[in-house]
Amino acid sequence: MIWKIVLFVLMTFVIIAGIAFPIVSQPSAWYQFPLIPGLEEKAKIIFFHVPTAWLSVIAFLMAMVYGIKYLRHQDLDDDAKSNAALQLGMVFCVLATVTGSIWAKFTWGAFWHWDPRETSIFILLLIYGSLFALRTAVENEDKRARLSAVYSIIAFLTVPFFIFIMPRIMTGLHPGSANDDTSGPVVDFKMNRNMQFVFYLSLIAFTILYYWMWSVRYKILIIKDTLTKKLL
Repeated sequence: MIWKIVLFVLMTFVIIAGIAFPIVSQPSAWYQFPLIPGLEEKAKIIFFHVPTAWLSVIAFLMAMVYGIKYLRHQDLDDDAKSNAALQLGMVFCVLATVTGSIWAKFTWGAFWHWDPRETSIFILLLIYGSLFALRTAVENEDKRARLSAVYSIIAFLTVPFFIFIMPRIMTGLHPGSANDDTSGPVVDFKMNRNMQFVFYLSLIAFTILYYWMWSVRYKILIIKDTLTKKLL
């Protein structure tokens, strides 16, 4: 119960700080953020957009880990944990895409430009979306769990490239691209200390939120599977 209170306090502070704290050219108070050329007020998206992208990576990693555990022990409980992580991974990947598109609209004038970062996350959505199609198409539990485990392992091998490598070695509009020379300090975590403090709190809060959502989703899948077997 205590960790839920901590989560509520952290999320409340992050939301208020991420929205209400002002950005000024010369910060003089702890609640002020520095002006970042090229981003201005839009820099605040980092408190929400980056954590959702971060959680999608964590979720897909967990899906792979529990997929490996299933292949080793053939325990359907591990498949349920992997499936719960996959579902949340897709949710946060979609949220990262949506928040990024909204930011792009106000920064670049349109929701989508096929920037390397946008293209890479779109490809990930297709890769993991196909996994859900695969799970739906296979009725046998063991076969579905085995195929899903193998797929999640192979799919995660592409995540580091599409999330961390491709957008940084190619030229693009997104901060952190190979040709970026204005807002790079944000991406390189050389932010103002106040901004960095809120950013890391955001990562911590969203990570705790993810773990809570994952545990709840896993329990729901187990209950649903138990009820389905009883009805059959």
